[in-house]
Amino acid sequence: MNKSRYLFAGDYMADPSAHVFENKIYIYPSHDRESGMPENDNGDHFDMQDYHVFSLEDSHAEVVDHGKVLDLKDIPWAGRQLWDSDVTEKNGKYYMYFSTKDKNDIFRLGVAIADHPYGPFVPQDNPIKGSYSIDPCAFKDEDGTYYLYFGGIWGGQLQFYRNNKIVSPNELPQPDEPALSPKVVRMSADMLEFAEQPHDLVILDKDGKPLKHGDTEKRFFEASWMHKYQDKYYFSYSTGDSHLICYAMGDNPYGPFTYQGVILSPVVGWTTHHSILKFKDKWYLFYHDSVPSGGKTWLRSMKVIELEYDENGCIKPIDGLTS
Repeated sequence: MNKSRYLFAGDYMADPSAHVFENKIYIYPSHDRESGMPENDNGDHFDMQDYHVFSLEDSHAEVVDHGKVLDLKDIPWAGRQLWDSDVTEKNGKYYMYFSTKDKNDIFRLGVAIADHPYGPFVPQDNPIKGSYSIDPCAFKDEDGTYYLYFGGIWGGQLQFYRNNKIVSPNELPQPDEPALSPKVVRMSADMLEFAEQPHDLVILDKDGKPLKHGDTEKRFFEASWMHKYQDKYYFSYSTGDSHLICYAMGDNPYGPFTYQGVILSPVVGWTTHHSILKFKDKWYLFYHDSVPSGGKTWLRSMKVIELEYDENGCIKPIDGLTS
């Protein structure tokens, strides 16, 4: 499967978070729509309002749309913009972690629970205490510990915070200063709250120094994802305004992580989100682009392609325009 394929022609879906549950691939995307909001650096044009769930019996199979599983209007604390989500399973329950703005227009992370991977998901009455920013990734380690990775700059509001608190004047670092870090936090036993204060996930260059904010082709912007391959932790992410999916490797879930290279070069559309999974002894990259909408960056379509590693465990890069 060295050529990507689009997964769902019936509607615009983005940010596909893919997992294996019940011997199937389940995909949890954002649901793009044409809302008429103007484009700006705050991402107001990404004005999503519900989530669907999709499943695949096999990587080449036809996608099943399980329909709408959570709506913005059903979340008591939510204001607008239902952005990226992810789902994990514990003791037969499925937990969806999602990002949306509260009624004060501040992004928070919420939890919704289901009895089945295909939903429906019932949201909690309040956001996760101490949560902020966007793009949650739920990761279950082999010892049964669950972690949440999150964060995103610009419209994702990560620059509002230092040491987990809102600060003034809410500015990004200077180009020669260390880049803002994505966050990692261990989840509580009931999966509903943070078990600790979120930690910085520091990404280092090959010399062991934290990436600088001005290193826009390597530094973190948004779209956290975590997976393991041959006992190494792989943290992958989007560089945002330089339009790359990159990855870094570490020896434990908290890092530090050392930058390794590019997974996916720029696609049609402003940027892309992704997820990586193993299914039936093969690895896959799920992502999106804006080709079917004629390049409208707020109307995106999810895709999948096989992912390969070399003998050293490095990911073989994929061309976002020709693969």
